[in-house]
Amino acid sequence: MSVSAKLKYLRIAPRKARLVADLIRGKSVEKAQTILNFTIKKAAPPLLKLLNSAMANARNNFHLDEKNLYVSKITIDQGPTYKRWRARARGNAEEIKKRTSHVSLVLDEIRIPKKVKKFRKVPKTVESKIETMEKLRVPESKFKPERKIKKSISPKSTKRIFRRKAF
Repeated sequence: MSVSAKLKYLRIAPRKARLVADLIRGKSVEKAQTILNFTIKKAAPPLLKLLNSAMANARNNFHLDEKNLYVSKITIDQGPTYKRWRARARGNAEEIKKRTSHVSLVLDEIRIPKKVKKFRKVPKTVESKIETMEKLRVPESKFKPERKIKKSISPKSTKRIFRRKAF
């Protein structure tokens, strides 16, 4: 069962709010709360408030336990941009864009998968074991013998790497 909550017209640029949203995506609700409490960003308190609202929706509307919830999806989209003007030199004006964002948060229940036992096929007799081993055996002709490399160190074979003059 998924529970959602939305926050519209948040007066923080989406690019800055996504930094905080990436920290809590996929985490359990309790862990997400502690992360948001200790994050020093402007977007952290509104996202914590939204997370608490989604938890309240899950508890009151759907009767879900808060311990089994995690942040399954959090998206931050761009909202409308407020345009302001600032006076500049020589009578010019410069546009200032004050960006807003829309945040949507989805909580979901943690599902514990059922354990499925896997049985492997066991050969019935010793003869069938031997046959399977022979099928897996690699013929000896495919193996190449290792070559032995002799290292000869003599004064004539040594080279200088860096020389001032080329001969």
